[in-house]
Amino acid sequence: MPSVVTSSHLTRRALCRAALVPLALAWSRRALADSDMIAQMRDIVANELAPTATPDYSGGLAAALYAGRHVEFFTYGLADDAAKRPVTPDTLFNLASLRKPFEATLVALGALRGELRLDDHLPKYLPELSGDYIRGVTIGELATHTSGLLLPTDHPPWPDEQFTRDQFIAMLNTFVPPPGVAPGRQRIYTHAGYVLLQLVLERRYGAPTAALFEQRILAPLGMAATCVPERGEDNRAVMDEAWMRRVVQGYSDQGMAIGPIGNQQSYFDFSGTGQMFSSVRDLASFVAACVDGRSVDPHLREALRMTQHEAFRVDEKFGQGMAWETVRLPGVTVVDKPGGLNNASGYIGLVPARRLGIVLLANRGEYPHEVARYKILPELARLVASH
Repeated sequence: MPSVVTSSHLTRRALCRAALVPLALAWSRRALADSDMIAQMRDIVANELAPTATPDYSGGLAAALYAGRHVEFFTYGLADDAAKRPVTPDTLFNLASLRKPFEATLVALGALRGELRLDDHLPKYLPELSGDYIRGVTIGELATHTSGLLLPTDHPPWPDEQFTRDQFIAMLNTFVPPPGVAPGRQRIYTHAGYVLLQLVLERRYGAPTAALFEQRILAPLGMAATCVPERGEDNRAVMDEAWMRRVVQGYSDQGMAIGPIGNQQSYFDFSGTGQMFSSVRDLASFVAACVDGRSVDPHLREALRMTQHEAFRVDEKFGQGMAWETVRLPGVTVVDKPGGLNNASGYIGLVPARRLGIVLLANRGEYPHEVARYKILPELARLVASH
């Protein structure tokens, strides 16, 4: 028997269709507006980055923009000039000091889970630290660069030698600060402080830092192309062939090749002190978790936020969190971390209030990452605020 459609059914269907029309139009307008804003964002980023990555520069640049759950990638130049291998979103770069926010996240996770305390003094985990000064330093002070430590490995003229773990501990035990410097009183950026933080974490958890990164941060965030490889005798990262084919050749800011592909640099001759390698695709996942971690494990989400919190006010413009720096600019606060070697440059910048983030990775020294801090992120933030 054929179905019978009454006039009342037709009326209800017509009303439903009529109600859906303005809703569909509203969604269509919103989609068009979102699409237009994304296009404007792409133009802002591309217009600022393109002049910094012309063929006049050796190497290349990879960038990732995260904007409210939307990701855009930008690539320029070559991962290896000799092989004419182009940079892609999956090219692996040496992150230099961009490793530090990961270490800081491990500290924050430990504090949130009650596994350690930010005000724990270092000898609680490393009793071999017996010097008068170092005994008064806490985990939190290491993470926020307020320990007061400043070793020869932290500043020019850079030392020529490498230091074993025992030699490093001896340096720490004999450290005497300049007059007026005390734990927690000032912000002094220290690479050695984060190497010491690595030793504290390894002693606390009984595992290498690389394994802690993988278990507690990388795997939960789905970051399958990020690692801290061991450093071989030739100062080259120990990676399998498939990974090494994705790694860049590093160049100086003058275009000279420095080190082999996979070059790692460290003044410390013990396990785990080499640099982290990653791609902009993987780091886009990290940025997303930092500014928009809705689907992230609650402890990890809170730890990422905790690292960004300003713990020490440097001056009216700058502050220091756990690894991250806070930069107060007109109308916007940027939370960021630059990093660099003589053959690598990196930058991660966040505007948490606008769910924005950017990653820049270059395989040359002295890349002008300030373009992101002072131009790209403020302009993106103004654009988002205007919509």
